[in-house]
Amino acid sequence: MSIKKVVVAGGGVLGSQIALQTAYCGFDVTIWLRSEGSIERAKPKLERFKNIYIETLEAMKTDPSEYCRGLAAKTDLSEGELDELKQKAQDAYDSLTLTTSYEEAAKDADLIIEAIAENPEQKIAFYTELAKYMEEKTILVTNSSTLLPSMFAEHTGRPEKYLSLHFANTIWKNNTAEVMGHPGTEQEYYDEVVKFAEDINMIPLQLKKEQPGYILNSLLVPFLSAAEALLANDVADHETIDKTWILATGAPAGPFHILDIVGLTTAYNIVIMNPEAQDPETTPGKIAKMLKEKIDAGETGINAGKGFYEY
Repeated sequence: MSIKKVVVAGGGVLGSQIALQTAYCGFDVTIWLRSEGSIERAKPKLERFKNIYIETLEAMKTDPSEYCRGLAAKTDLSEGELDELKQKAQDAYDSLTLTTSYEEAAKDADLIIEAIAENPEQKIAFYTELAKYMEEKTILVTNSSTLLPSMFAEHTGRPEKYLSLHFANTIWKNNTAEVMGHPGTEQEYYDEVVKFAEDINMIPLQLKKEQPGYILNSLLVPFLSAAEALLANDVADHETIDKTWILATGAPAGPFHILDIVGLTTAYNIVIMNPEAQDPETTPGKIAKMLKEKIDAGETGINAGKGFYEY
């Protein structure tokens, strides 16, 4: 099959990026959102990312270090070529369709990318309802950060066409796409998703078996959790922890800046899956409390203008 129409379910930090990047690469993209309120919250995210694409492409005219792998196939583009890509970014943004209708979203969809909250109950409810409307041809993937596709395959109505496609944040720059099947995924659909990842300027990273957290988050989540534990246990403030990591390793960002990019809601959803988080005296409990206070204050990360830092 050839993938043409793509649906992204969810307009959060990554859902918005996946939708825009897919449209930028020439696909017909619809974003499914749970409510009209979700649509209104998604619109400024999409506009912000579109503006970043255009600003980055403009900066590439004079500064080669601004080059992003997801936006251009090569570094030595002329001003005219970069202007064409800027228009392409605007056209991609203008072409997006946002809907709350399962039926409208699923109609003629070749690929549906689920990027809703990291919550098993919400995912199962979504899959169960979506299955009523999906066409036979449709491949379904999840962008879940930590949950295995085998947890949900039976609820999709098409376990053989279901697998994981996980993106890193700032996908136009950090253009990786981890592809991970479950034991029931058929190879032809796995291969089709690998090809799609390449077609949206990602570098597909193929996993041979299921692994909680894939490759990236198997490395990243323990790192971020260690930083959260240092802060929650009052060992040091977040700026000192970040400074330590940056100065000692040469990394461009510390863990709390990364958490702001990932989004504190995602970090909270990950920590509360740990049963120890129910006890406020444990380290996971302290981390959950700390994150919940920031979320309740609207300080959910870079997209809100404030998380651990102000933007």
